[in-house]
Amino acid sequence: MSGTRRRFFQDAAIFGAGLMGMSKSLEAQAEKSMTMRPHEMNRGRSASTGALLPMVTPDVADLPHEMDGGVKVFHLVAEPVKKKIAPFKTIDAWGYNGSSPGPTIQVQQGDRVRVIFENRLPESTSLHWHGLEIPIEQDGVPYISQKPVAPGEKYVYEFTVRQEGTFFYHAHSAMQEMIGQIGFFVAHPQREYQPRVDHDYGLILQEWAVLPSNTVPNTAAMEFNWLTFNGVSAPMTTPLLARLGSRVRLRIVNLGMDHHPIHLHGQQFVVTGTEGGRAPESTWYPMNTVLVGVAQARAVEFEAKYPGAWMIHCHLPHHMMNSMMDLLRDRQIETADQTDAKAMSQMESLAKSVPFEHVHHAPIAENAESVPGFPQDAFMEMGIDEVVEKPETYGLPKNWSAGMMGMMTMVRVLPDKEYDAIIARKKMGSPSAQEEHRHES
Repeated sequence: MSGTRRRFFQDAAIFGAGLMGMSKSLEAQAEKSMTMRPHEMNRGRSASTGALLPMVTPDVADLPHEMDGGVKVFHLVAEPVKKKIAPFKTIDAWGYNGSSPGPTIQVQQGDRVRVIFENRLPESTSLHWHGLEIPIEQDGVPYISQKPVAPGEKYVYEFTVRQEGTFFYHAHSAMQEMIGQIGFFVAHPQREYQPRVDHDYGLILQEWAVLPSNTVPNTAAMEFNWLTFNGVSAPMTTPLLARLGSRVRLRIVNLGMDHHPIHLHGQQFVVTGTEGGRAPESTWYPMNTVLVGVAQARAVEFEAKYPGAWMIHCHLPHHMMNSMMDLLRDRQIETADQTDAKAMSQMESLAKSVPFEHVHHAPIAENAESVPGFPQDAFMEMGIDEVVEKPETYGLPKNWSAGMMGMMTMVRVLPDKEYDAIIARKKMGSPSAQEEHRHES
């Protein structure tokens, strides 16, 4: 056993021991369900309170609610936000409650829901509940179903959720949609789906056109140079964790200008739902790439049978990279005539300003400069492991982040000990502690 692997399990034992004395708050109980074996999790949910497994939206918070009698009351605020989409790139977006995408709203089929909506934008707006069957006066279309919500004003949306499935809310204005105004609205079924899942994750696909030396997305543009999952571009995206042998659901929502073929490595999945709700099992068939069209939602499920860090990404080639016009902050990369020396100089400059430990790019041939078409991918690597480390990245190989760009993340299918070690680190608020991993030869 290598020294790194031995230290991994030693850490797991240390952190595991600390879990025994943790608080039994509701949040801790929800987290605890994720550390059980799959059959234990499912049995625990159905045998206790009947509560359904909540969806996790990595890098995006849930919107809390209060109870007013039998009504779930949410407070949602439309406002400008500063959004860091990469360690070296912050944009001026619009969102909700300080977040873009906005916070995830989770309810259950049959719930009565009230959303107290406040507009802190400099212009009028409204909220549309995409895919939900609700009264016309709650539909959120300016002038047709309601008056626009003026700056500084509030509007109350209230309806009964009669469906189940993956939905979303967004401003009913094209430009406001493209500057970030979208969020998940998940309606869990009254009775748990079969087969049951052990992990439920959500991903929102967005694209941004941000010119060099600018921070405000150009919402009139037709070409996009930043692609994000849940508001961040890889490698800032948080990996999705799955226990080996568990069943995983991924809910994917797209509100942009492009369709996205989302591909999962190493596992076959079936499409179990759309923006209209659960699909009949007779329609399921195996695949590993699902096209998520504009304004669509797709829910896919798979058995996490194979251990590893499996990529999940849009398969459009230009969506698997960050901006080539704005990779180095306010300087444009000249991909057509780069040289090894120039690439090294640019990367070292960025490494000093972020900062991170610069790692030399993958090898190139001695005569590379004489080959027509060179360079293509040769100088695009940018390993920034230490800048984006978090518990979910613990144990990944050195320089894992070098090839992670654009609309990418990963599903980490982990055996029990490794899975439990990372969950323990999350609970204890521990950093990823990759020092020993980073400096190995």
